Amino acid sequence: MTEAIKLFQYNTLGALMAGLYGGSLTIGELLEHGDLGIGTLDSIDGELIVLDGKAYQAKGTDGQLQVIEVTPDVKVPYAAVVPHQAEVIFRQRFEMTDKELEKRIESYYDGENLFRSIKIYGAFKRMHVRMIPKSASDKKFAEVATKQPEFTAENVKGTIVGFWTPEMFHGVSVAGYHLHFLSDDHSFGGHVMDFVIENGVVEVGAVDQLDQRFPVQDRKYLFAKFNMDELKEDIDKAE
Repeated sequence: MTEAIKLFQYNTLGALMAGLYGGSLTIGELLEHGDLGIGTLDSIDGELIVLDGKAYQAKGTDGQLQVIEVTPDVKVPYAAVVPHQAEVIFRQRFEMTDKELEKRIESYYDGENLFRSIKIYGAFKRMHVRMIPKSASDKKFAEVATKQPEFTAENVKGTIVGFWTPEMFHGVSVAGYHLHFLSDDHSFGGHVMDFVIENGVVEVGAVDQLDQRFPVQDRKYLFAKFNMDELKEDIDKAE
């Protein structure tokens, strides 16, 4: 019997939306559970990109986009990683928008109620990203999200990583696609808004189990009161 492929998720997107931004799990601990993934850093300081077992931070400061490799001691408030194993691999040989490619990817799904890991390496005619700015917990995530810097690159090569989440898990994560991008030269990256791919290779990985971990030592999390209707509205606005 083959070992189950576990999606490891630390905390929930809903908790992040409620203002629980304090990092409480180290990157070193996170990478023990997977080599591909996404998330954010302590105080929601930019976008976390996990590719080939390494962690990177994409952030926008004073109108400049910066990507740095993250050290093992840095902490995250929210992240998801998986030991990515491609179940479906196909070559994209002609130009497509992100929405067109997503439809093609979904044509390979054998159901709507399983998580999938996504890895797309390619040449992109256009890549549009944004990153959440560092913030204190007294500001709602949806409010902070309205001030996110956005950047666009043309004719860039790189890798998209992320997940497709079933509708029933909306709030735990964001339903549908949640994708981050990192360029080959590590000079450009962030949360994917939209793109046009010229050609590339698409990998869709299986996920058999969800390993949901909680920040049990964080008293703010333990005693937080959540308005679920409001949180779902905030997720829709922010993501």
